[in-house]
Amino acid sequence: MASEDFKFNDIAPYDDAEFQHKMRHLVEEPGFLHAVGYAMPKEAIPALIEDLLKINNKYDFQHQIMFPFLEMLAKTTTSGITIGGVKHFNPSLNYTFITNHRDIVLDASFLNLAFLRHNLPTTEVAIGDNLLIYDWISDLVRLNKSFIVRRNTGLREGLMAAKKLSAYIHYTILEKHESIWIAQREGRAKDSSDHTQDSLVKMLALGGEGMFMDRLKEINLMPVAISYEYDPNDYLKAREFLMRRRDPEFKKSQRDDLFSMETGLLQFKGRVHFQLTPRINGRIDQIGDFPDTNTAARHVGSLIDQAIHRSYEIFPINYVAFDMLYNTSRFARKYTSEQKSGFAEYLEGQLDKIDLPEISSEEREWMKEKIVTMYANPLKNKLRTFFGGEL
Repeated sequence: MASEDFKFNDIAPYDDAEFQHKMRHLVEEPGFLHAVGYAMPKEAIPALIEDLLKINNKYDFQHQIMFPFLEMLAKTTTSGITIGGVKHFNPSLNYTFITNHRDIVLDASFLNLAFLRHNLPTTEVAIGDNLLIYDWISDLVRLNKSFIVRRNTGLREGLMAAKKLSAYIHYTILEKHESIWIAQREGRAKDSSDHTQDSLVKMLALGGEGMFMDRLKEINLMPVAISYEYDPNDYLKAREFLMRRRDPEFKKSQRDDLFSMETGLLQFKGRVHFQLTPRINGRIDQIGDFPDTNTAARHVGSLIDQAIHRSYEIFPINYVAFDMLYNTSRFARKYTSEQKSGFAEYLEGQLDKIDLPEISSEEREWMKEKIVTMYANPLKNKLRTFFGGEL
């Protein structure tokens, strides 16, 4: 389906013509003001509101408000944000940056911060409507160049939503001349083993012109590997694993999602690295066409996975976790005894945060192994990519 077959006003970022109207409405929302109170002193909020009401477009909002806010967040919750592979970014092209998914909010935000530091244009950001728990959150993200991914729809409605989303992505890259960010899968990989969903690749190929592979090539897929030294949500993921072990029907609440977002935003992440890789158009040409879209999507997903796995930044904590998981000293030269004992202390501290009743010693050890696996998996995937599946 062509982009002209759709109207995008219900999913696209707000147009600059309506920016000030939407901003005036946002700063009157009690929920927004409450959230801002978490990030800054209450006495500074009136001046922030005054600044927000002077802004009339997304560009100024990102550069005057979001850029300094993200710099503050990076300074207080990370040991530094770095980016590599900028040489692969051709300013005359627009890209679909497709990444692994570590943090609900910050993956795209910190990537855009890295772009802003290099005077590169920011991307539009795909965000699932399951995270837009309140109307003011929807308004805020759409003021900040985000577009909405409709989820949890019926089968027929889901297909139409996917076609519309794909058409919007193609329209944004080819006609608006903006790049977009999207995660390689719906939701974060709970065990930090990142793999592209075939359904995502098939969605991306619903829009555009030509054969399946031609449609993907026209949106310039560029895999980007995201590496966080520490995952503030590791203990919450282990908690969720145990809840599902105890009750296979367990489902997270909206409160759980909000707490995960807050934890990811405000807690320490250590070093954060983004590695841009070449767009995969040339690799797509090499593999050619396939008779069915399932096979084609699987092969394209594999190309994305290989690029991401090969480009992880591996930190000492990952080497420690691998050796701990497999009871080996294979990577002992990659870390000090202090780093190893520090990771052991970190694990116990994270496990102590898990607020479930009657956790047995067996369950605690089980959750510890889950967290260790989270930190070992990036290295495991990188090794498999370089050594053909062998660890």
